[in-house]
Amino acid sequence: MSNGHYIFEGHDTVDLAQKYGTPLYVVSQDKIARSVNTIRAAFATHGITDYRINYAGKAFLNIAMCKIADKLDLDLDVVSGGELYTALAAGFDPKRITFHGSNKSWQEMKEALGAGVGTITIDSITEIDILNEAAKQLGIMQKVHLRLSPGVEASTHEYVQTGRVDSKFGIPISMSTRAARRVIDCSNLNLQGLHCHIGSQIYSPKPFEIAANAMIETVYNIKEMGVELSELNLGGGFGINYLQDEPGIDVDTTIGTMASVINDQVSQLGIKMPKIIVEPGRYIIGPAGITLYTVGIVKEIPFIRKYVSVDGGMTDNPRPALYGAVHNAALANKYDMEKNDLVTISGKCCETDTLIKDILLPAVELGDIVVVFNTGAYNYAMSSNYNRICRPSVVLLSGDKDELIVKRDTYEQIARNDVVASWL
Repeated sequence: MSNGHYIFEGHDTVDLAQKYGTPLYVVSQDKIARSVNTIRAAFATHGITDYRINYAGKAFLNIAMCKIADKLDLDLDVVSGGELYTALAAGFDPKRITFHGSNKSWQEMKEALGAGVGTITIDSITEIDILNEAAKQLGIMQKVHLRLSPGVEASTHEYVQTGRVDSKFGIPISMSTRAARRVIDCSNLNLQGLHCHIGSQIYSPKPFEIAANAMIETVYNIKEMGVELSELNLGGGFGINYLQDEPGIDVDTTIGTMASVINDQVSQLGIKMPKIIVEPGRYIIGPAGITLYTVGIVKEIPFIRKYVSVDGGMTDNPRPALYGAVHNAALANKYDMEKNDLVTISGKCCETDTLIKDILLPAVELGDIVVVFNTGAYNYAMSSNYNRICRPSVVLLSGDKDELIVKRDTYEQIARNDVVASWL
């Protein structure tokens, strides 16, 4: 702490708020690197040498983040033409890009094929023939994975359970051999792997164990069809600690569990050990980000509630409104003071817009700086201009350096796509 201020990765957050204005996203490159190194150490500990870490761009993506991923030797998952464009604009090697998505448009398929992406993950049986036709028109033999729903119901919010049989994502595992045969019979698709993603914010290794077991069994079934797969992507979903008393996932235990299941199954079934791929996004970027706000109105309703209104809200953090997500926060300029003021932090949108309900803070005053923790994932990525509010800047920290990597919106940018009908 410095002058009672909250210090994030060696930087005084009050100074950052004064320098760049609020609301402000702050991202630490050093924390990103530490999370990646934790995953790498777990693979090394458990003897898996043939693996890749794919950074899931949907959690947080811009040109600077693509360059960070490249520096850390991460591969990249994209789920739209816009994310692909961003990666290519950053100079990211397309061979290290995997293109996902449950409803890829014809145009997006052609863009991904034309860019030479390393892998396209097929999300439905319907997609197989469409992708094959696109690849045929371009004269491309495309490496693909099949995304399967292994029927694992992870203990997480129903909106982020993605591995259930009843899910818009993936092909039910009971239909995996049918889908594999369809791909194998395609002239321009090369089936090299399987993919699953069972959900987000998972803390227990058990769901990963069940999924890994089911996926290896499917690798074996496809080998019996005459095709030996070389890659197995077990997805992401590693849970992070949003609250101080909430456990984050033990990455070493989780990867150790995966490794044990895979090694046992490979040995028993007599199949080749596939390259293991994981695709954490939130785990890598979530704890690396914070958001800074300035307190405006403090409104106390006697004997009911004290509202602290900040200069951001659901436009820069829609997770509480969408998922009932809960974050922890503090006053950055009074970080070491006693917390005896029970307040609700609300945003400025013309909605209920509650960011955090019932949190103890030091006595709050106009002009105080609120810091909300663990906002690196799905905050900037899901931000909007609702109420025509400008989206915040993003500042990157590295060592003692701080620089903008995303500029704050302007009013002109918000209105730039507006057109006036000829009769107005």
